[in-house]
Amino acid sequence: MTRDGGTWRAVFESMGSPGELLVEHESEAMARRIAYLARDEAGRIDRLYSRYRPDSIVTMLNASNGSRRRVDDETAKLLEYGAALWRMSEGRFDLTSGVLREAWSFDEGPVHADPSRIEALMARVGWQRVTWDAPWFTLPAGMEIDLGGIGKEYAVDRVADIAATLTDAPVLVNFGGDLRCVGGKPAGGAWRIGVESVEQAGAAAKLVELSAGALATSGDAKRHVEIDGVRYGHIFDARTGWPPPGAPRSVTVAADTCTQAGSYSTLAMLQGEGAEAFLEAEGVRYWVLR
Repeated sequence: MTRDGGTWRAVFESMGSPGELLVEHESEAMARRIAYLARDEAGRIDRLYSRYRPDSIVTMLNASNGSRRRVDDETAKLLEYGAALWRMSEGRFDLTSGVLREAWSFDEGPVHADPSRIEALMARVGWQRVTWDAPWFTLPAGMEIDLGGIGKEYAVDRVADIAATLTDAPVLVNFGGDLRCVGGKPAGGAWRIGVESVEQAGAAAKLVELSAGALATSGDAKRHVEIDGVRYGHIFDARTGWPPPGAPRSVTVAADTCTQAGSYSTLAMLQGEGAEAFLEAEGVRYWVLR
């Protein structure tokens, strides 16, 4: 843990992304306590919901081979939230669309795309094929769920909520650019957050001041592929198996929670050319880069 002026900073790996915790508190002991709890909570969520872990709940459900499984309350809330996003997006967002990675790969070795596989894979995509009668969940054989679209933001909120129970000092939780602040205003009046440029990695295209709530960004700056000169991002429309045409390069949204902010930014990307119109209709604070 390091200190810069009145701010303690802790860095750790979280949900496959660099995790950062900033705490404006006079006590190093308190800052360390919050940092350890943040690391542990992020690790707990990763163990429960990572599709990469053989002992996770997601892996258990994906291996159920069509059998009905009972899930715990926390998992039930996440599944229900995913179902709500599916309905809100008219099927564009779908927890079962992770199998499309077999046609589009952005995070497992070299980037590649094989669109010829999409048609066959679409037979394994579709929340409407799932039977969800909380707390009972039935996933047809051959299908998978993937909570990656909401898991990181959920982890940010869980860590922020824990920090808020320990102190009313300003705390900022940042997991890979998805973040939330709790407590009072920081010494400068607000946390200053850079929205990464889509043209120059590591450079900020905009500076956002945040004194309460959360911020999340969806975009293709780090994960994309080109086919015949056309750039495709890593967010797929589950109705077609393809990234939506005309999607912005990035969408950043401010909301009360990181889960809300991340959902709005992802759903906006899925609207393609209609991203701004969707965000305006939802009445959220946003920044779009094209």
